Amino acid sequence: TNTWLATFVNFVGLAGLIASFFSIIYAYSRQIFALSRAGYLPTSLSLTNKNKAPYLAIIIPGIIGFLLSLTKEGDSLILIAVFGATISYVLILLSHIKLRLSKPDMPRPYKTPGGIVTSCIALVLAVAAVVAGFVVNPKVWFIAAAIYVVFIAYFLFYSRYHLVKGTPEEEFANIKAAEQEL
Repeated sequence: TNTWLATFVNFVGLAGLIASFFSIIYAYSRQIFALSRAGYLPTSLSLTNKNKAPYLAIIIPGIIGFLLSLTKEGDSLILIAVFGATISYVLILLSHIKLRLSKPDMPRPYKTPGGIVTSCIALVLAVAAVVAGFVVNPKVWFIAAAIYVVFIAYFLFYSRYHLVKGTPEEEFANIKAAEQEL
């Protein structure tokens, strides 16, 4: 049934989507620009125009996103995004646990409340989310996994041999380290 409440929720959701649209474009273009500039993605994606905007890092993913929106597979696209996010969570949590175990005395500006226990609980939940995505639609899960495999293969066979030395981030880190030694 079409009630006023459903209409209101739809309008609020649409307004939120529109409000986040520009920040989504900014975020993906900056991520692609940074990865391209460092050599993890094709360096042509970090080309900028006369206004210093990374136009290919904005346009190409935008075109891909637009074409994907025409597939009318919104639920599958959301599941692929969830797969990517949960795999990222799993990898971050595994990295955190490994670092806490291998370098327990390393100075840290932030300590996770609950330490490794919290990370282990979050890891179990993230793995459960990955498994739940597989149960919901194994085909989409395999497509998302295949996308990961393609990017990993690209890194292993090409980009790791073509990484850009001296990216601005590395230079800033070197300057900061040198200033701290003084």
